[in-house]
Amino acid sequence: MIDTYIIRKLEAEDLQNALRLVWETFLEFEAPEYSDEGIQEFRDFIDLSVVMDKQSKSELFMWGCFDENKVVGVIATKRPCHISLLFVDKNYHQKRIARTLYNTVLDYYKTNSKCSVMTVNSSPYAVEIYRRFGFVDTNAEQIMNGIRFIPMKHEFK
Repeated sequence: MIDTYIIRKLEAEDLQNALRLVWETFLEFEAPEYSDEGIQEFRDFIDLSVVMDKQSKSELFMWGCFDENKVVGVIATKRPCHISLLFVDKNYHQKRIARTLYNTVLDYYKTNSKCSVMTVNSSPYAVEIYRRFGFVDTNAEQIMNGIRFIPMKHEFK
């Protein structure tokens, strides 16, 4: 049950475990559909030093879902209102963790920005999840640097 988990912004000391979760989940569920170029592009994007640098410059904001001390879900956003990462440990799927992480991000942006539209470049694997959150496709599937994605948006108030 989600009530037993804690959602909070990720600190520097959380990043290594959070990025390990992202990488392992990506390899299992998304990488099989990506080219070698796309896999390397994603790996470079989640490099610890790159992520730490982006966080220190307030270019990337990350939250985690914790089951006690274990990171079981991660969401990251960048300005203005764009989801860059959303991953949940496979052993925690179907527990509303992704939705709770997304709602946390929505609350943050409703309070701290003038955004009324959240965007995401969804992997093919996650499209249906985002649709359940209220996202709609804004274009057909695209490939950039080997990364497959469907541009989507969710308008909110």
